[in-house]
Amino acid sequence: MTTRVVFAVVVSVALMVMDQRQHHLEAVRSTLSVVLYPLNFIVNLPQSSSRWLSETFSTRKQLHEQNRSLRKENLLLQARQQKLVSLETENQRLRDLLDSSFKIGERVLIAELVAVDLDPFRQQVLINKGSRSGIYNGQPVLDANAVMGQVIHTNPFTATVLLITDVRHALPVQVNRNGLRSIALGTGRINELELPNLPNNSDIQVGDLLVTSGLGGRFPTGYPVAQVISVIREPGQPFATVKARPKAYLERAREALLVWTLSPIKNLGADDDDTPEAPASATSKP
Repeated sequence: MTTRVVFAVVVSVALMVMDQRQHHLEAVRSTLSVVLYPLNFIVNLPQSSSRWLSETFSTRKQLHEQNRSLRKENLLLQARQQKLVSLETENQRLRDLLDSSFKIGERVLIAELVAVDLDPFRQQVLINKGSRSGIYNGQPVLDANAVMGQVIHTNPFTATVLLITDVRHALPVQVNRNGLRSIALGTGRINELELPNLPNNSDIQVGDLLVTSGLGGRFPTGYPVAQVISVIREPGQPFATVKARPKAYLERAREALLVWTLSPIKNLGADDDDTPEAPASATSKP
């Protein structure tokens, strides 16, 4: 046994010396590496397979987590984008209201609508400003384009606005083109007003702009109200049937412009009248 070991050691040393100095075993080493490659591959297969599976599942898990995170981030960004669009629209509406207030030249206050009631028998809205902000009964209310209505009831923090299309509302108006005066009555329909008792030969035509006449002392002169959309003159009838469409966006307004046009003494008198169902005669149907 000892002789075999000594012989193997001597042969090994001789082979290493030959390979180190003369490189006689390079071809043998190459041949052996080719022959032993399948065996080496089989021996390392469990370890390499385990590593591949671990990396594959780890990468797939990371991708799932990354996709989930990206979906959440995308959803959040879409929600923020929607809010941004809403804020841009609101900003534009507020700018329009401010531009309108400069045109009016009066003391104004912007309020937001907090409740809407637009059924045919009761067309009114609730705003988030009340008597603590100086709001008074009978106060004119506008949007960026035209007259919306008037305040009929005030609380400390809210106020009720009767729209000009309510069947109880009547507004003195005049044709901007020629000064012809009439009364714009609410019809209960959000996009229609009626001008009664206009003679058949009245100088009024489709497209005429109706503005406040200032009669009644509630609304000052010159505020846009509506545009005439229909004039029907029937032979033998004393009066024409005249319809007008409000210029204010009553069905989609989000903000309102409250205007101070009366003296403080008159405002105080208006506050004493706390009867929302019976506005002043100048702005309600008799």
